[in-house]
Amino acid sequence: MKTKKSLKVKKGDEVIILTGKDRGKKGKIIKVLPKKNKVIVEGLNLVKKHRRPTRQGEKGEIISVPRPIDASNVAIWCSVCGRKTRVGYRLEGDKKLRICKKCQQLI
Repeated sequence: MKTKKSLKVKKGDEVIILTGKDRGKKGKIIKVLPKKNKVIVEGLNLVKKHRRPTRQGEKGEIISVPRPIDASNVAIWCSVCGRKTRVGYRLEGDKKLRICKKCQQLI
């Protein structure tokens, strides 16, 4: 039986790509796929897709589509200290807050 994976990145987080053709680029997460352990980053890891014409008289086109990238290949970008970081957690009352492991500020 598979266990549920918990990703430390969320939709809306700013991340930096660690490997691949877009290494070193920053972007915002637009979708998280926890079952596949993947994320989709806005404007990064783009591939060309050929789209067929859907109506009579319309032309086909080539569009760029962002594809999923493995969550292990991205790192959270801390806007406070200005570098990539890991995510830590702090409990305040009954809330679990995400913090930057390097500067201890809230993410």
